[in-house]
Amino acid sequence: MKHTLLIKDWLYSFLSLWFPRCCVVCGGSLAKGEECICTMCNINLPRTDYHLRKDNPVEKLFWGKFPLERATSFFFYRKGSDFRQVLHQLKYGGQKEIGAIMGRYMASELQASDFFHGVDVIIPIPLHKKKQQIRGYNQSEWISRGIMAVTGIPVDTEAIIRRKNTETQTQKSALERWENVDGIFELHRSEYLAGKHILIVDDVLTTGATTVACASRLAEIEGVRISVLTLAMEIGRATSELQSRSDLVCRLLLEKKKKKKKD
Repeated sequence: MKHTLLIKDWLYSFLSLWFPRCCVVCGGSLAKGEECICTMCNINLPRTDYHLRKDNPVEKLFWGKFPLERATSFFFYRKGSDFRQVLHQLKYGGQKEIGAIMGRYMASELQASDFFHGVDVIIPIPLHKKKQQIRGYNQSEWISRGIMAVTGIPVDTEAIIRRKNTETQTQKSALERWENVDGIFELHRSEYLAGKHILIVDDVLTTGATTVACASRLAEIEGVRISVLTLAMEIGRATSELQSRSDLVCRLLLEKKKKKKKD
């Protein structure tokens, strides 16, 4: 047994020498036992701790848009921050395992607060099949897998599908984001979700447009309760302003729909 452990340690040291594992945030070498990000970057991760606050800014962002149980984001994301690399490498760098690792980190910290209490199923925000084929995976699904590994809550990737292949949201205005996701989701094999508590999982929360579009369709199922969890929350402006803009855009979109019906 001791001989086997020595061989494993030697092999690990050899592989680390020639194929060093690096922190996705600072680029430094990862020590044995570290995954994805180093201990120092993990300590410095700008956590929101919103799961410890009732009526937190993430929950307020969704007030009045669909029936919400609770919501939070794990850490703050600011353009230009080194921590953007976590999301960039997960979404565009082909490193899907980052999603599972960060999902485990996030779930381990949130579990002590009973955030997952009563949740029956995890539903990652779906990608359109064409976009998923190009990327090779759904980053939100991999985050969900990490959460499942810690909580044991099953992940469902078939109850709701994305029927429209929308353009990227990155360069769009708030109103354009909401219009871009209007009516893009479709329920599929979702009957068993009646009366269940659903946790919607996504990578980044910006205006909340995609989350609301997905949650609104799921809310059509009888008796469902909905919570939301994202890995990161973008902070480019004050949260109160973000909420006001989100509410305004929702009203404008509803008015446009009513006008179309009259015409």
